[in-house]
Amino acid sequence: MAERNQRIAPFQVMALLAEAQQLQAGGMDVIHLEVGEPDFTTPEPIARAGMAAIAAGKTGYTPALGIPELRQKIAGWYQQRFGVTVNPARIVLTPGASGALLLLAAARLNPGEQLMLADPGYPCNRHFAALFEAHGQLVPAGPAERYQLTPDMLRQHWQPSTKAALVASPANPTGTVLSLDELAALNSQAKQLGGELWVDEIYQGLNFTCEPETVLSVADDAVVLNSFSKYFGMTGWRLGWTVVPESWVPTLETLAQNVFLAPSTPAQYAALAAFDDETVAIMEQRRAILAERRDYLLQALPELGFNIPVTPDGAFYVYADASRFTNNSLDFCLRALRETGVAFTPGVDFGDYQALTHVRFAFTADIERLKLAVERLANWLKQAA
Repeated sequence: MAERNQRIAPFQVMALLAEAQQLQAGGMDVIHLEVGEPDFTTPEPIARAGMAAIAAGKTGYTPALGIPELRQKIAGWYQQRFGVTVNPARIVLTPGASGALLLLAAARLNPGEQLMLADPGYPCNRHFAALFEAHGQLVPAGPAERYQLTPDMLRQHWQPSTKAALVASPANPTGTVLSLDELAALNSQAKQLGGELWVDEIYQGLNFTCEPETVLSVADDAVVLNSFSKYFGMTGWRLGWTVVPESWVPTLETLAQNVFLAPSTPAQYAALAAFDDETVAIMEQRRAILAERRDYLLQALPELGFNIPVTPDGAFYVYADASRFTNNSLDFCLRALRETGVAFTPGVDFGDYQALTHVRFAFTADIERLKLAVERLANWLKQAA
């Protein structure tokens, strides 16, 4: 295998999921709180639009940047929901937000350059940099910083090889949100340092304590990554987008043509229905359900002995300090799965900083299943004490 593969660590939660599914096949009742995918199916209006597109024969290739109608729809969404004017020409549709980050890493990172990231954070982001012989520059970010990069951290850790900083709002695994003032300050600092700011807004809309925002409201030159997977419930359709400076678009188009040719055609036509009032009403109902689940876990997990240093403002995760129980989060999660049938994610998936004593719970099962999970963990932890 190529040497670069040695720099790309496996995503432990997928191995955990595979074992959970194996145990399930053997008859165990597994409660899945490990993977970032709620138990909701794609909203019916989106599914109908996708099926109608297939029935109408819309199954051929599209332009590499995506169908113009959907790029226009996304621009309209920014205007309608956030009051931000975005030229549709700046919107690049991709196979999931991962496809967008793949293009950005290829287009913007030279070998040896660095992409600054908060630790903890979504692990695959640094691996996209490694794929192109660049590096993920992990900066420890604890509860005092709400697990987010700050302008001071950018100044302190920026190196001549640092090209960009990537932040997420809401963030995975912590659910924390950056305010518009914080985003503006980060963008300003990155530019002063000769770099650029990339903002992962994949969980935008799944906000529980504040209204959704976009960095484009305060920094039109920031790069945005987004997806139809989370808020719009289209995980398996694999469709995302990025908003970039218009001068970058020809390069991204050339890369897209060569790397994946075009995003999924049925997914694009399905996503045209994602912004309809009927669909948004469904998504807002689901957001309220997720808020109820979040509130339950915020009450129940501390009663079990987990510490939650920072309350998640969005996404669908609780990042918990499990130091009372373990200094090996992977072993702890594997034992919990095998002995209780409750699957959740070890902190080692999200970086190095305090990773051995932290775990992530995804509130991606209904309240009754969450209560059963808490009951099982309570009995197990008492026995282990």
